[in-house]
Amino acid sequence: MRLSEPLAGGAPAADVSDSAWQALEGAYDLQVHVAPDVIERRVDDLSLAREFLARRLRGFVLKSHYLPTAERALVVSRAVPGIAARGAIALNHAVGGLNPVAVELAGRSGAKIVWMPTVDAANETAGRLDGGNAKLPFWAKIQRELAASGIAPPPITVLDGAGRVCDAAIQVAELVAKHDMILATGHLGRAEIFALVRAAREAGVRKILVTHAEFPSQNLSAEEQRELAGMGAWIEHCFTTMHTDKAPWGRAMGAIRAVGPERCIISTDLGQTINPPVSEGFAMFAQKLLDDGFSVEDVRRMAVSNPASWVA
Repeated sequence: MRLSEPLAGGAPAADVSDSAWQALEGAYDLQVHVAPDVIERRVDDLSLAREFLARRLRGFVLKSHYLPTAERALVVSRAVPGIAARGAIALNHAVGGLNPVAVELAGRSGAKIVWMPTVDAANETAGRLDGGNAKLPFWAKIQRELAASGIAPPPITVLDGAGRVCDAAIQVAELVAKHDMILATGHLGRAEIFALVRAAREAGVRKILVTHAEFPSQNLSAEEQRELAGMGAWIEHCFTTMHTDKAPWGRAMGAIRAVGPERCIISTDLGQTINPPVSEGFAMFAQKLLDDGFSVEDVRRMAVSNPASWVA
């Protein structure tokens, strides 16, 4: 049976089965991009909380490429009882890059995820004036406007000139471990990701998440993802990457099988004005997995129990 009940806000639901929604009951989405933000979004955080509550989803992590979200998440959780909104920080130039002060204060504020540089990562070219124009993400417009106005600090890497993880990144990892936060790899490149995962483990970080592994600026093979999982990382697969044709669905399905659902997390990366509502996209992802032969238990492992063990 396929469900098509409208959401609380009147938007139509995706054409997904009972099993897909049941698989997501109690789920956490570890990457949503919603208002208020410097980028236009299709929904604000309070409306998203009510949407999740109506769909029996448990919570989400608020991601901004530019601003910390821990204090905002606390307000959302208090305003919508039954929803666990969690905060985070992305270490781009807006917060000082690989800034230990920002990480320490994020930890004290209850942030759950520290993303390594995303829009300002040396590996990420989409926002640069010479970075090409194919399938640009929404944030690329802001990055290009900043660069055109002369606000263009050097891109950030976690490696030093000798190819080792730099002291600032190690200090960040130590603070993530201190506050038992999740260290996510952001938009770092392949060599940076492998080096950072090793260094983070040595620094005592328990929770390491390889961010949207199929996204073009990461584009990690199934074998690379399996190797990273063997090093102690979890692998994140995001709905928008495949939904917007930045990677084929078959690649993600094959990688999940290679790694195993026990080391994978599914997120939406949704909130953009042109994409489906967040809960609808989550259910569409669940349906894709079920249609490809994954069980309800597999989906629940990746959407409910794995993320809940980190942010509940």
